[in-house]
Amino acid sequence: MVHPNNHKHYNIPKMSKIKAFATTLLLLLAFNTLQAQTLKERYEFTGTFGSGDFAPFWHLSNRQGLPSYENNSVYTRLGLAGEHSFSSCDIGTDWGFDFVVGDNLTSTVFIQQAYIDFSWKRLNISFGQKERWQGVVNHRLSTGSLTESGNARPIPQIRIELPDYWDIPGLGGWIGIKGHMAYGWFADEEWQKDFAADSTARAVGVRYHSKAGYLRIGNEEKFPLTAEFGLQMVTQFGGTCYNSRSIYGDNHHNPVRPKDYWTAFFPSSGDAAYDGSDQANVVGNMLGSWQAAITWNAEDWKLRGYYDHVFDDHSQMFMEYGLWTEQLVGIELELKKFKWIKGLALEYFNLKNQSGPVYHDTTAEIPDQISCIDNNYNHGRYPGWFNYGMMIGTPLCSSPIYNTDHKQVCYNNRVEAFHIGIEGCPLGWLDYRLLYTRSNNWGTYPHPFKEIKVNRSGLVELTFKPKILRNWSITTSFAFDCGDLYGDNYGGMITLTRKNIFDLGKILNR
Repeated sequence: MVHPNNHKHYNIPKMSKIKAFATTLLLLLAFNTLQAQTLKERYEFTGTFGSGDFAPFWHLSNRQGLPSYENNSVYTRLGLAGEHSFSSCDIGTDWGFDFVVGDNLTSTVFIQQAYIDFSWKRLNISFGQKERWQGVVNHRLSTGSLTESGNARPIPQIRIELPDYWDIPGLGGWIGIKGHMAYGWFADEEWQKDFAADSTARAVGVRYHSKAGYLRIGNEEKFPLTAEFGLQMVTQFGGTCYNSRSIYGDNHHNPVRPKDYWTAFFPSSGDAAYDGSDQANVVGNMLGSWQAAITWNAEDWKLRGYYDHVFDDHSQMFMEYGLWTEQLVGIELELKKFKWIKGLALEYFNLKNQSGPVYHDTTAEIPDQISCIDNNYNHGRYPGWFNYGMMIGTPLCSSPIYNTDHKQVCYNNRVEAFHIGIEGCPLGWLDYRLLYTRSNNWGTYPHPFKEIKVNRSGLVELTFKPKILRNWSITTSFAFDCGDLYGDNYGGMITLTRKNIFDLGKILNR
């Protein structure tokens, strides 16, 4: 596995569009602060320490891109959030703002969240940068959803959504739907410029699109069995790609017109404004996943099985090349009255096939076209499905932040893994969480490892919430890696959290 070296630190990108959007957002947040019915403050200090080349996998992964890949880092996070509702007309606002100051992070000072949501009944419109958890998995116990896992920093966007299931009228609550549609932009171009070595791929002005739709069948109030099924798709489009495939001067300007937003929503080939490959294939970097879950919700326990299948462009979006093997399969058990083990998740992940090891374009001699060798999360033009060097999809595929050659490439996406997660609350003031993952790693089809690299990663986490320290919590954890992929890494993490030190909500609402 390649290793990092000499990463620089920098602040958030200076882009006029981002500044204008941020200024408008801050004004809205300031106005809503004065109007808030509930106002919450959050102060957090986190420090990590240890030995090895990197921070252990479970100290870095699925934490919204906040921690550092380095084994020793520190940051302080300050946040403010509020709500205001008009119950007479089912309208409300929900907003949040928090920023981070730290050392050995991807940036020294940056905004982690800045968002404002407007809701009417079950419909929500969100503006800004907000931490979200996607898919059908339990983010505390799972390795993460395959399309957007919560592994990278949030992306600024405008989002229309039904965040919770809405029961279709007239069906007695037996069928519900939820979903979202979002457009935004990647704000990490200054980080890319700083990180990327000369002549390696980077991009500026790239747009983001995400959409998902889910169907629920069943009514837990009348029968304990329910089923969910859905599709999520995402696209990188527009902007300028420099040095594609790390070929110096192989630059591409991708248009951003109203019709290109439409093309991102309905993936299709490009017009004459695009060059040859995008005229022959789907425009931009498009990927997604089919997701499903079946749940039996009993009085004392809940059992849930879930499935997530990832596809790249149109390859294996359907079963063109046989049964799907690119998948995350899991089972989760919730024990509602047994505090020692509240939740247990077991998962199997397999991405080693990637539709198969054959690719062939149509020719006069062989008219059959085969689109395999998917190289998931990488792309021939865009640097890949990453944000600030972190994988947006599953963290089991290695993030570019690790790479010493400073290429924005996932050098390890052919992975098979077994995972277990357990959490509980044995005492009123003590929670715990345990994670353990074993993976076999083949590298990629273009750059295979000479031998299979085995990696083992674990986490032991304890959260203390003593009654004597009201509004305080202390989370301590130990994590480790053993194996050939990331080497042997050991480290500790401590997080001190305090809520509502100044009780600003009471002060502003006097």
